[in-house]
Amino acid sequence: MMHWKPLWLTSQMTSKNADTVRLDLNSTVFQSNLFSLQKQERHAAIDTLNKIRQLTWNQVYRDSGLKWERISSVKPPAGIDSIYSLRITQSRRATAYRDGDFMRFLTVAPDHDSTYGRK
Repeated sequence: MMHWKPLWLTSQMTSKNADTVRLDLNSTVFQSNLFSLQKQERHAAIDTLNKIRQLTWNQVYRDSGLKWERISSVKPPAGIDSIYSLRITQSRRATAYRDGDFMRFLTVAPDHDSTYGRK
């Protein structure tokens, strides 16, 4: 019988150094966006999240598949320096921000333009 651990717990247990990315998937908006994706796209997103939790922050910044980009067209909420977008599936981008070792996810956008506040 296989025992499942929460993704954030697994990420903590496998951290090899202080720079390893830890995921925060607790945003209710992010969860709603993620769980409403079609099965194939949802699985692709989960594969991306699994990839991210194995990377260091420097690897995230350089990964050409993720395309971690600062969103300058959207004002971040109080207490957050900047919001970033990253490719979570082939056709979707997520928004997130860095908080220490954590990548805190906010949304999964329905299309590219809405990620940048253009719709």
